[in-house]
Amino acid sequence: MFKKVLEYAGEKRRLTYLAGFFMLLGTICSVVPYLFIYQLLKPLLLKQSLSLGYVLWRLAAIAVFSALYGLLYVKGLDLSHNAAYNTLKNLRVSLQGKMEQQPLGVIQEKGVGAVKKLFTDDIETIELLLAHALPEGFANLIIPLAIYIAMFFVDWKLALLSLAALPLGILSMGMMYKSGMSKMGAYYGAGQVMNNTIIEYINGMEVVKVFNRSGDSYKRFEHDIINYRDFTLDWFRCCWPWMALYNSIIPTVALVTLPLGAYFVLTGLSTLPDLALVLCMSFGIGSPLLRAMSFVSTLPQINYKIEELEKAMAGTPLQQTEADFTGKNHNIEFENVHFSYDDTEVLHGVSLNIPEGGMTALVGESGSGKSTLAKLLVHFYDISEGSIRLGGQDIRNMSLEALNRQISYVAQEQFLFNTSLLENIRLGDLSATDEQVMAAAEKAQCGEFLSRLPNGIHTMAGDGGKQLSGGERQRISLARAILKDAPVVVLDEATAFMDPENEEKMNRAISEVIRNKTVIVIAHRLQSIIKADRICVMDNGSLIAVGTHSQLLESCEKYQKLWKSAEESAVWGVENTYKGGSRS
Repeated sequence: MFKKVLEYAGEKRRLTYLAGFFMLLGTICSVVPYLFIYQLLKPLLLKQSLSLGYVLWRLAAIAVFSALYGLLYVKGLDLSHNAAYNTLKNLRVSLQGKMEQQPLGVIQEKGVGAVKKLFTDDIETIELLLAHALPEGFANLIIPLAIYIAMFFVDWKLALLSLAALPLGILSMGMMYKSGMSKMGAYYGAGQVMNNTIIEYINGMEVVKVFNRSGDSYKRFEHDIINYRDFTLDWFRCCWPWMALYNSIIPTVALVTLPLGAYFVLTGLSTLPDLALVLCMSFGIGSPLLRAMSFVSTLPQINYKIEELEKAMAGTPLQQTEADFTGKNHNIEFENVHFSYDDTEVLHGVSLNIPEGGMTALVGESGSGKSTLAKLLVHFYDISEGSIRLGGQDIRNMSLEALNRQISYVAQEQFLFNTSLLENIRLGDLSATDEQVMAAAEKAQCGEFLSRLPNGIHTMAGDGGKQLSGGERQRISLARAILKDAPVVVLDEATAFMDPENEEKMNRAISEVIRNKTVIVIAHRLQSIIKADRICVMDNGSLIAVGTHSQLLESCEKYQKLWKSAEESAVWGVENTYKGGSRS
């Protein structure tokens, strides 16, 4: 386990070793004073006279070695923490690299809380192992072993007596380790669930309040927190008794030595000076030995977390190469595409050819697979079977960066970073000038709301873009797509935040995005795609029909039902708007 962690230390590994050396010297200095104490006691026990110089010299030595212990130990801790935090940096960078190779959809499924816990809480706990357990544990364990060996040279009988308490202490520690490991999986699983629930509760608080669902939402929030509390207490109940037992037993190295050692002295089996020396050495052992053993109690947690980190890193990477896009055009081909979520197949052998240029719409009821098909095109996931080709080149035979240069994907909800709107738009093309960014914003119909903001396009977006409305965030994302100017555009519910007042502006913005592009549109509002060159009807993960709006109205019963529902929704919206206006 230590070897795995030290692999991430890189060139800083030598600092860990150096820290162990300084702590070893410091621990030696902490034990030496007991030898000088023995030298003060021995003459008294043998009824020998002591000179003032003899006493003062040893008292000074005790003070010097005590000071050296503090200085060397602090230096060791400084080196070990330097090495530890550099190792944590390397570990996070490595984890980031491995996670970036995994499908984006898989990362999203993990949940924000679980990923946050992985990158911060779990990795931070390993700092204890690197900065303390390795160097301190090594130093504090070596010295007791050396002292025990020295005891056997002084008096093997007294040395055995000083070891009498150790087997019970080690047995208690083993039981704690065994009990803790049996509860570890449930304990950390409950922690991940709680983190996800807390983040979801905070992010969804507005919806909860608006729809008066505070009770239901809080019940789940409370349940997961109580669940984590119960698992935590259950884990500690298993470990605490054994932890208290070994913490009580291990320091009492003189518990057996003192009474039985005194008996040995009275019977002539041992000498009084030897007993005094062994007792002094025993007192020197207790503190470092307990400190060394205390780090063993962290091993169940650390071992489990390292395994969890390795599992997160060991996920199946996205199938891609380092090759650039070499397709001869921008035709899109889905050939016998199968895809599964958690072993449940949601796309069943979809085959579809989308020629370069023009607009293709994917329609169907919720859960029909239309958005999944779009996400597979931008390689959010690897397909289970079949192939997806762009310009004749399988998307798995190019790098994700190369694919992303060919496709602009505009989803229903686009994330905005807490930087200026200018920089948020510039994400579409990092080399773009300020003038090009502002031109893209104008084409995306952002000018009207930017003029209202105190700093215009230089206004900060806020966390997640909270300074803007949903429709405004959508237009910023469309500006990104305009700036990117990719030959293929995928609009996944891009008009979700459209309202009657801004419908014309959104349509103008979208028309700028799709100008002279190969366009794929996923939309519930069928009225917005009736002029598409081809409409593909999805149903329960299968493609059941392809045609124009008029052709599908004549030949596809499923599309007829979708269109009828769309017309009824439009009429309902108009009537309610009119009635609302008449009452005002």
